[in-house]
Amino acid sequence: MAEFLLELYCEEIPARMQARAAEDLKALIEKGLKDAGLAFARLDAHVTPRRLALVADGLPVKQPDVVEERKGPKVDAPQPAIDGFLRSTGLTLDQCEQRDTPKGPVWFAVVRRPGRPTAEVLAEIVGSAIGAFVWPKSMRWGESGFRWVRPLHHVLALFDGKVLPGGLDLNGGVRFDFTDETRGHRFLAPAPVRVTSFDDYREKLARASVVLDREERKRLIVQEISRLAAAEGLRLKEDPGLLEEVAGLVEYPVVLLGRIDDSFMSLPAEVLTTSMRTHQKYFALERADGSLAPRFAVVANTTTRDGGATVVAGNEKVLRARLSDARFFWDQDRKVPLADRVAALGKITFHEKLGTMAEKVDRMIALVGDLADLGGDSDRATRAALLAKADLVTGMVGEFPELQGLMGGYYAAAQGEDEAVVQAIAEHYRPAGPNDRCPSAPLAVRVALADKLDTLVGFFAIDEKPTGSRDPFALRRAALGIIRLIRENGHRVPLGRLVGAAHQLYLTQGRKLQPRETVQADLMAFFADRLKVALREQGVRHDLIDAVFALGGEDDLVRLLARVEALTGFLGTDDGANLLTAYRRAGNIVRIEAKKDGIEEYGEVDAARLDAPEEQALHAALEAVRAELQPLLGAERFADAMGVLAGLRAPVDAFFDRVTVNADDPALRTNRLALLSRIVGTMNSVADFSHVEG
Repeated sequence: MAEFLLELYCEEIPARMQARAAEDLKALIEKGLKDAGLAFARLDAHVTPRRLALVADGLPVKQPDVVEERKGPKVDAPQPAIDGFLRSTGLTLDQCEQRDTPKGPVWFAVVRRPGRPTAEVLAEIVGSAIGAFVWPKSMRWGESGFRWVRPLHHVLALFDGKVLPGGLDLNGGVRFDFTDETRGHRFLAPAPVRVTSFDDYREKLARASVVLDREERKRLIVQEISRLAAAEGLRLKEDPGLLEEVAGLVEYPVVLLGRIDDSFMSLPAEVLTTSMRTHQKYFALERADGSLAPRFAVVANTTTRDGGATVVAGNEKVLRARLSDARFFWDQDRKVPLADRVAALGKITFHEKLGTMAEKVDRMIALVGDLADLGGDSDRATRAALLAKADLVTGMVGEFPELQGLMGGYYAAAQGEDEAVVQAIAEHYRPAGPNDRCPSAPLAVRVALADKLDTLVGFFAIDEKPTGSRDPFALRRAALGIIRLIRENGHRVPLGRLVGAAHQLYLTQGRKLQPRETVQADLMAFFADRLKVALREQGVRHDLIDAVFALGGEDDLVRLLARVEALTGFLGTDDGANLLTAYRRAGNIVRIEAKKDGIEEYGEVDAARLDAPEEQALHAALEAVRAELQPLLGAERFADAMGVLAGLRAPVDAFFDRVTVNADDPALRTNRLALLSRIVGTMNSVADFSHVEG
């Protein structure tokens, strides 16, 4: 068994593309190996700012021989048919054999293809992989037509310690001969390095100031920042997204600490951290109490003779300029009350088919009124909705769009707004993702729900729904946000009614939309899909959610989940599992017989025609269960309702054991089919069991 090492060395790959590129390279090479019949024990991909690398271990030195058996025409077939068969196999008739089949003697060809040397096959696989590689953005250079993310310098390719034969002929006449040579760090060790294996490659790169493994670079960055911060009684403020990006900017991370001028520490902490991470890729440091410290960590890609002093001084100077701008925006923005900025929202387009942000604010005000049952003072809720979007026309949010809402809260607090209003403004975009904190204060929940609901209804009403992986308006995130706001706060929100109310608000403003019924149906189905996603990690079955949603008219997520929980418990019992089997049996019989009879349904059961004791007992049990179910469902005692259903198991089992449904007497048969329909209908009043799988 042998090892294959590949490195594609180029100019700096954008950090955001690196992780995906490593996955794509691995997938393309893996597919090529499998298609070529080359088994392997290990396949790993690595990426740094200047290289994509891959190692495949445990490869055979040649492909396995392939024996293919092909069936041809009959022995007495016309000669042209036999000649065509021979041409397709590359054999002569003497090399084929006759075999007896039920249709008579037939020609068979056994084609043996010896395996090729793996080194030859690998060269083709690499060429195909590079040709099929797709970057989000790529470029041409020189006079060639070949495209790559950045100019490609060389292709290192070793198999079993030897350079692969030949090279790559790419588009536009570009050729790269395979080599065993790579280069280390651009500044610290730029000389060529020859390697013989992956271990040798990794070790020599390490000596040449390149940390090949991305996870190792991340670990080193966190470790060194934490060490330097701890020496000053501080700690790293965690920022996984920034860590991922910075690990893609350096091959040899060198951590340095800089200082933030005290004059800037009066700015909101989020302004400081956003300015540092967005523009400069600096890590924030904090004190033990969680407050922001006047220090930052910068990760350089090289060492310097002065121990980084010049690098730190330069970064501190750039940061002072950035924060001076931020302080200017902060001071200027506070001179204009948020309420005075609302009118300017009329100049910002929410969407060309949905009007301006000012019109969105009007709709939000109406919707927070519809959500009055969630609590909180109505006047304050209206005030919060009015001011929620006003910070969009501030200088700070113009510079840092990711601070919208949050800055509105700061400005509202600075101008003396009520604390609940301030909180609602600051939190109304939340939760912005699965790991974001969910608002819990009544006013904040109302404004957040109104904002997200208005957005969802508007875009669904103009048929701008998410498709596949495309979701330009973040509607999936908005739906998951609504689900979390309702679930985590236990609120009883009639989503269907609110969708209708939001739709009417758009119509009142003169918007051309799809019909309300269409929007409601599409959105409720969308919420069902998002709910499945949200519950998947909790082990909740998607089919049980479908079974409850299929009842129709169920738009209260708290009640829906209570039904799902009760249904889960019920189906986990023997009675529930057996009753589900009986339900399917009854449904299948009714469906088949109704199709034969050419009717939709069998109507009501005629109690006078019930003949066998078992069908009489089943009818009585169904009537008793139906009488008990309605008050239990009305009281939302779903577990008790499932318990009542469980009481049907014995009479249903007895009916199927002793009663012939398709009796000779047509009237008796029809009545028994109506009784089976009653089983299905009774169970479907709790959940649509036809959606339950397994």
